[in-house]
Amino acid sequence: MRRQTATSGINPAGSSRALRLDPLSLPVRFEAHDTRADGGVRNIELHRERVVLRRAIGGMQMAINVRVSDFLGVALRGIDDAQMLVLAHRDPSLTIPLCVSSDREEIAVAGQMWSDIFALPQIKEDKTRQPAPRRRRHNAIRARRPKFLVRRRAGGLINPANIHQGEREIIARD
Repeated sequence: MRRQTATSGINPAGSSRALRLDPLSLPVRFEAHDTRADGGVRNIELHRERVVLRRAIGGMQMAINVRVSDFLGVALRGIDDAQMLVLAHRDPSLTIPLCVSSDREEIAVAGQMWSDIFALPQIKEDKTRQPAPRRRRHNAIRARRPKFLVRRRAGGLINPANIHQGEREIIARD
């Protein structure tokens, strides 16, 4: 079985040629268009259980590891004269292109294969979704002071009458 990479003949997304990834030869590594990334390109590694997105933003390299089960499904998007099959995520910046073609039958067959391999549903229309709101961390208040310490008054200044300065003897009682 041949491994598909960017140098082995797979056309990167956004090129003038059509993007066609083979779902039967996973893992696949390819480049896709990303407007926010440095150079406008992100590297994608697609495995059966996970997807790794690598890109640089503002000179900072990042790798995002996402489980395939976190994706919503395999969706169909319409572009100018062709259709694009994508692995849709709640966050639009994590959506992965899988296939671009003007042949509707080819898109339908590829959509069914990708859906079966990833065990994800096929979504008829990929509506632009807003990113999910950030979830609260489970230990968000762990670093705060305990409740009973918040209620207590903090110690005040030391009473100046208790400070003994300039004395030279120590008095001890028997």
